[in-house]
Amino acid sequence: MKKTGTHYKVSSIGDIQKLGRVILHDELGLTGSEVSINELPAGISIPFVHSHKRNEEVYIILKGKGQFYIDGDEFAVEEGDVIRIDPAGARCLKAAVQTPIRYICIQTEAKSLVQFTENDGVPEESKPTWLK
Repeated sequence: MKKTGTHYKVSSIGDIQKLGRVILHDELGLTGSEVSINELPAGISIPFVHSHKRNEEVYIILKGKGQFYIDGDEFAVEEGDVIRIDPAGARCLKAAVQTPIRYICIQTEAKSLVQFTENDGVPEESKPTWLK
């Protein structure tokens, strides 16, 4: 499904369980973040260690197990773990030998969030049919 309104864009990217890596920046016209859905096959690593100039990253482990490397620390991660890394943090991820790892990576500019949730939400008068 693809649908665009004045203030939104919807896109169906297919079966995310079968896709390797999907970058949503262009697909959704993102302007304040980068979101990707990723999968590393069993035993495979991101082939480089990297950091960022301005963006912090949040990794949400959806499925599987693996090893994270951040600034020389190595530790196990698994489904349900959430990891936040400062821009300067040197990072790398590897899937466990016995299982692939599927995760979401969200990049946003560090220290750019000025308000969130209750402080940013604005109640609207319009309602969906299920709230009327």
